[in-house]
Amino acid sequence: MRGRRILLVDDICTTGTTLARAVDCLLRAGAEAVDCVVAARTPAHPDRRG
Repeated sequence: MRGRRILLVDDICTTGTTLARAVDCLLRAGAEAVDCVVAARTPAHPDRRG
């Protein structure tokens, strides 16, 4: 893993928490870089829009 570039693929992104945690783990394990691709993203909840 050390020094490798990782492509993380997910089917759907809701809050992004799962992707963020996975990226953090991969970087701590020594990945050089992590890129994420998702097939779909849920719309933001009205209370969470900035």
